Amino acid sequence: MKTKYAIVFICIVALVIIEKESNILSRVSDKLIQRQTPQLTPHSPLDNSNTTQNGPLSMLKMLLSKLTGAKGNYTNFSDEQEDDELEDLGTNSSSNGRKHILLLATTRTGSSFVGEFFNQHRENMFYLFEPLWHVERMLSLAAEANNGTALTGIYRDVLQGLFLCDFSPLEKFISPPPEDHVTAALFRRESSLSLCEKPVCTPFIKEVFERFHCKIHRCGPLNLTLASESCLSKQHHAIKTVRVRQLESLQPLVEDPRLDVRVIQLVRDPRAILASRMVAFSSKYQTWKSWAQDGQVPEDDEEVKRLKGNCDQIRMSAEVGLSQPRWLRNRYMLVRYEDIAQYPMQKAEDMYRFTRIPFSPQARKWILRNTQTTPRASDIYSTQKNSSEQAEKWRFSIPFTLVQVVQRVCEPTMKMFGYRIVDDEKMLINKSISLLEERMFH
Repeated sequence: MKTKYAIVFICIVALVIIEKESNILSRVSDKLIQRQTPQLTPHSPLDNSNTTQNGPLSMLKMLLSKLTGAKGNYTNFSDEQEDDELEDLGTNSSSNGRKHILLLATTRTGSSFVGEFFNQHRENMFYLFEPLWHVERMLSLAAEANNGTALTGIYRDVLQGLFLCDFSPLEKFISPPPEDHVTAALFRRESSLSLCEKPVCTPFIKEVFERFHCKIHRCGPLNLTLASESCLSKQHHAIKTVRVRQLESLQPLVEDPRLDVRVIQLVRDPRAILASRMVAFSSKYQTWKSWAQDGQVPEDDEEVKRLKGNCDQIRMSAEVGLSQPRWLRNRYMLVRYEDIAQYPMQKAEDMYRFTRIPFSPQARKWILRNTQTTPRASDIYSTQKNSSEQAEKWRFSIPFTLVQVVQRVCEPTMKMFGYRIVDDEKMLINKSISLLEERMFH
């Protein structure tokens, strides 16, 4: 009995010490944050109340486990185990449970389709479609001169502002400039449900088609102040972009204590990407089309070098993510478009589980309705498709000559993501042969 009272007494003393230590650490942390934290938006006050509790929390766990005889050895936690445990408890407490999803991809990887998985979450999701388009458009000359590196910091700052529901960084790049925070020029506004619902959407034009007995309401110019208010009212935020090319450039964004960022990198077979781009961006890919007809591809051509550079950038970003550096641990997920096309509901569930957001019934219904549809051939941007059929379509639209070029310059990337090399044209068009290796990405 005396031993039991002694243990209780020790615990009480320990808790008092922990409390004092916690208060001291909290005051020191607050001073450091005041010195180091950049200007904060009024929408997102910094709450760092839980960031200094790691040591006391571990001590308390150890004491309680010994007192109660609980299972689990808390005294021998490795750094990685402790990080995972703290991640489960939510170290980014200042985000108030809000998740910030960044879907990274390149053009023609199916990112518009996958982005809808989150856009269709509906009432609790604020989704933006390619907001960085405005930045790239205005600074395209600088991007070409610096191979895109000049835009890296700007992209990150704009994304940070948008995740914090601050549209002012983006306003600088919208042309023509917004007047009193109102613009009619936001790129693909209609692709965001949050920007097309009241009160953000104010009626502008009503068109009545008597023949079909239907009414179409179009939104007027976008009031970015109302958009910001809508953003703040949503529990979670998601942004889809094909313009961030270096994952490591996002480290300050991911480490921002006001945010709880989860990065999903979407990849696709580079042979399929080229085939799709030749259709979608016909004028820009005239060189590739001429090579397809001539059967001759000069490997020292700038177009081929650009293709290789794109593959290398995708692979290097994935290498960073899959290596799980400390700043990105539990915050990065790699997904292949082909897997999503084959198992859309399962992969959507995986992505929602990764982001720790409940998978809404509205999103489920949208996926069921939009993965068994064959889109019109003219609608290259459609998000409605027979997903499994769409994933294989490229094999019959690209000549083997171009496939060989892609395989030659993108082979390391293809091997990393599990895309099989084809030896001849017969193998290319033989649908009984899968070009996708079974692969788990962690």
